[in-house]
Amino acid sequence: MNESPGVVDLLGVLAYAELSAYAHMTEDAASLAPSLADRAALSELAVAEYGHFRLLRDRLAELGADPEEAMSPFVEALDAWHAQTTPADWLQALVKAYVGEGIAFDFYREAAKRLDAPIAKLVDEVLADEGRSEFAVERVRAGLAADPVAGGRLALWARRLVGEALSQGQRVAAARPELARMLAEAEADDQAEISRMFARLTEEHGKRMAALGI
Repeated sequence: MNESPGVVDLLGVLAYAELSAYAHMTEDAASLAPSLADRAALSELAVAEYGHFRLLRDRLAELGADPEEAMSPFVEALDAWHAQTTPADWLQALVKAYVGEGIAFDFYREAAKRLDAPIAKLVDEVLADEGRSEFAVERVRAGLAADPVAGGRLALWARRLVGEALSQGQRVAAARPELARMLAEAEADDQAEISRMFARLTEEHGKRMAALGI
């Protein structure tokens, strides 16, 4: 295997993130969607996530890595995030799909900046929006128009999503030093750069909140 451990870590965490997103979006579509059209739309997004998982799994195998072994270090942190951020209703599910998954994917994009072109291209492909933003923003704005009071509740929910995501992201970075180094622009100042990276993630989160109207 020629790729660095950091590359395998990144593809491994991305693969498990996509597999988890598929499973939870499918569950939310079945249990929380208020209409068949909404269920179908969210299910289509979930299928796209599974397609991304397959691309990552296959690339890991091509690199000579065992996909299950590459994903396993990240199962605990990602499962904990999902367990702590189980949506109670449809609007919360949409905010999680847009805001929660969005900040996690921003984290992976930061790491992709340091990758060789073929791997960076794959990461860009699997992090493609696939209509998630448009779908979530449209539905959440419609929900807020029907129930303006829900805005405060959803704002609190979004802050919780981000707090949990940043906490788990820091755990992952601390536990996987090769991956953490990929996130740092200067090895001599890794922790400071990681702090700046999390500040950029927070800024992008603010943009998503504004798009939702909360």
